Amino acid sequence: MFLRELTEPAGSLKGAGPETVRRLSGAAVNSIADLLCHYPRNWEDRVRAVPIAGFRNSPVNTVVRVSGHDWIGAGGMRTLKVYVEDDSGSASLVCFNRPFLGKKLTPGKFFRLWGRFFYKYGEIQSSTFEFEDAAEGGKGFGRILPVYPLSEGLTQGVLRRLVKDALDLYGPSLEDELPGRITVRDNLLSKKDAVRAFHFPSSMEELERARKTLIYEELFYLEIMVGKRAMERRAAVRNPAGPASSGAFSPLQTRLLERLPFKLTSGQTEAAAEINRDMDGAWPMARLLQGDVGSGKTLVSFLAALKAVEGGGQAAIMAPTELLARQHAENATRLLEPLGIRISFLTGNIRAAGRAPLLASLAGGGTDIVVGTHVLFSRDAAYRDLSLVVVDEQHRFGVTQRSLIMAKGDYPHLLMMSATPIPRTLALTVFGDMDVSVIRDMPPGRKPVKTHLAREANEEKVYSFVRKELAAGRQAYFVYPLIGGGEDGESGENGGLKAASSMAERLSRFVFPQYTTALLHSKIDEDEKQRIMNSFSRGGITILAATSVVEVGVDVPNATCMVVEHAERFGLSALHQLRGRVGRGADQAYCFLVYSEPPDAGSKGLPGAEKGPHNRDLFSSERSALTDGGKARLRIMLENNDGFAIAEEELKLRGPGQIAGTEQSGFLPLGIADPVRDAAELAGAREDAFSILEGDGDLKKPENRIVAEVLRRAPPFSNVAL
Repeated sequence: MFLRELTEPAGSLKGAGPETVRRLSGAAVNSIADLLCHYPRNWEDRVRAVPIAGFRNSPVNTVVRVSGHDWIGAGGMRTLKVYVEDDSGSASLVCFNRPFLGKKLTPGKFFRLWGRFFYKYGEIQSSTFEFEDAAEGGKGFGRILPVYPLSEGLTQGVLRRLVKDALDLYGPSLEDELPGRITVRDNLLSKKDAVRAFHFPSSMEELERARKTLIYEELFYLEIMVGKRAMERRAAVRNPAGPASSGAFSPLQTRLLERLPFKLTSGQTEAAAEINRDMDGAWPMARLLQGDVGSGKTLVSFLAALKAVEGGGQAAIMAPTELLARQHAENATRLLEPLGIRISFLTGNIRAAGRAPLLASLAGGGTDIVVGTHVLFSRDAAYRDLSLVVVDEQHRFGVTQRSLIMAKGDYPHLLMMSATPIPRTLALTVFGDMDVSVIRDMPPGRKPVKTHLAREANEEKVYSFVRKELAAGRQAYFVYPLIGGGEDGESGENGGLKAASSMAERLSRFVFPQYTTALLHSKIDEDEKQRIMNSFSRGGITILAATSVVEVGVDVPNATCMVVEHAERFGLSALHQLRGRVGRGADQAYCFLVYSEPPDAGSKGLPGAEKGPHNRDLFSSERSALTDGGKARLRIMLENNDGFAIAEEELKLRGPGQIAGTEQSGFLPLGIADPVRDAAELAGAREDAFSILEGDGDLKKPENRIVAEVLRRAPPFSNVAL
């Protein structure tokens, strides 16, 4: 039986009562398979002895003698302290709410002790420890114990017991899921031994073999699924006899380029040529177009759409927000309608009376290029001949959504775009059947945005700087983490966070009363949003107070200041996108990341010693009470303007699922593998998987029987296909 076939409920295990089942469900553990795949996040090595004196490097694991008791505190709040010692030194055990331990840890007795110790109040002490009588040799010591991720109500003890029971009952019957030749070649464990050893290893060496086995297996089947998807796409031959394409611009594309007041960058030119070669190729294109904020990806996608239309088909350009979709539609109308291209704009906010003729035009072929949001793959959206699908900000769409729009055509070309650059290692994993184009250069004349960090207490200096820019005729954004006005689910003072609604009023009345300020957030009606953005674009509004709704789809060249309040609350990609809203014209632009500190943080700020070539920390000094994650993000923004460098750093901080846009859709449901950390294993798994598929696409050969059986009986990553 394969592991994923163990669908028996976790509640069938002895001792798993209704309350335990409810708590397991809170940790997404419902079946025996879920339980055995609820992998430990760490292990406690209770085999290796660590004396009290070694407490700084690892948890203590030693035999101690109880030397005495004491009580600290007064009245009914007294806490028991137990003093212990071994040959290396002495320590105290602080027994919060456990006075009964005084009767167990009696002076003069010897105990086996495990715990995490710290130097505090002039002594080595611990309040998190376990013990047992040294003479009894209980089951908690002399072993390597798993440490599981917990949810409310679950304990390590309960999970360890249930996992052990499940392994005893079902472990011996687990079948291998890797071809035997790979297991032998790489000295891997069998599946049953790997699962057991990953939960309860007999040694750290066995744990490492188990880890290697399970990681490789996950990556192998991920690449098998990616490879099968690539084979299916290439089986849909579109142009079997066509000559190799040079990638040269088509007549319609050339007409567009002649109308532009500028020339394409070399990156845009190369990306467009790669797309043209793909679209002229034998099978449907599947390409990921990456480029930093402002690098000109949208124009490249318009060129691709023209090629699709020139070939007699239709193109759909899908964006995650109406704001971004509308901007694309307006640009497409301005650039492409003069060429005779028929553009439609379709979103969920278009009322039924207006939507019907748009849908009829789309189905009848009266629309060449449709731009919109998720409505483009709704049930009532039909196409005459959908030839190209462009998915902008692809990480904001789930796999299911991308597959729905692709199903509207007969194997249409696919171009996915991302302004959140994805490092090559991750792109290989998530989009392993796709080719990748990268636009690394920026349009000429753009100056890098200068980034400054500022403590909240120094925001008046920021206001003063912005005021000078406004006096020079420029415009500014002020971005906040909350909407406010009770819309955020926050109570009282919003936990000390500033909100866009209240700050818009403050900026308008007290900070910049001589300038027009407007409020923009996701709860505002789409028509009103568009009115505000049009006014801001024309200069009728000078200051835009907003939430991160302006992260994408806003292009106002005259805006030179971006102020992000509570910047430590935003992710790296959001901060980089927000910074990319300015610097889109010829004038120097500035981004101010204003961070807040706890009330007792003192008057000092974020470390600013390391400065990038274009960025400075003018408003903070030596230290900060920010969290480590907040410090890291702000420091990365201070030191980098390159979106690719920022993406690499974000991978380290956030993990692969979020940056690739796969976490919300379950695209990358890996248990223990990390495609960045395990890059070497990924490359090997990919080579093995593609080698098998290229030589035996139907998996009919005896040596590939296991792979075929896994896919038939217990398919992994069932939602991986586009």
